[in-house]
Amino acid sequence: MLDLDLSPLTPISFFALSLDCRYVSPKAQLDLPDYCRLPSTAALCGEEPFAEVSLGWNAEGLSCQVKALTEVVHAYFPEIQRGDSVELFFDTRDVKTSGWNTRFCHHFFFLPKEVEGTVAGERTAFRTEDRHELCTAAALKTRTVIGKNGYTIHVFIPATCLHGFDPEQFGRLGFAYRINRCSGRSQHFSAVTRDYQVEQQPSLWSSMLLAKG
Repeated sequence: MLDLDLSPLTPISFFALSLDCRYVSPKAQLDLPDYCRLPSTAALCGEEPFAEVSLGWNAEGLSCQVKALTEVVHAYFPEIQRGDSVELFFDTRDVKTSGWNTRFCHHFFFLPKEVEGTVAGERTAFRTEDRHELCTAAALKTRTVIGKNGYTIHVFIPATCLHGFDPEQFGRLGFAYRINRCSGRSQHFSAVTRDYQVEQQPSLWSSMLLAKG
């Protein structure tokens, strides 16, 4: 008899997510309105939610806001998953037929506290033929507020950091996130790390329609 160590699949493993990403004024890029808040998929992922996530877009780029409730805030670099951190995954062409990152995929990270001069960056892993230069940390705009009950990270990723981002020609994108806590818990959207290599499987990311209304 084979001794297989199989991870139990969560309900979200059996269907794809498709949601609206709401348009926001360039003036609100680092302060997203309530209507940009995404629904929680924690129940489908078998997780306890601890963060609220909002997402918005305009021709200048993509905005994300994460409000996380955590008793203690610790950050690490380069081992960002050891502590509190936010990881965002985007596919500007929402390709669902590839089992690996294409040149249109991006993996960004953001820390609630500066570690060795680092608060943000891109760490996308490409196959050789799809490789291109990653964006610089200085190009990513971020603002963090740490309070008694957690932190809020405001993020804006300019279009120049998003290879293939062209809302006029392609009106949707692939999206996933992983929010890490120093306690070891994580919160996911559309794919769970214990079941998949989220950062390398864009076919499992949700589809976000770039809604103009």
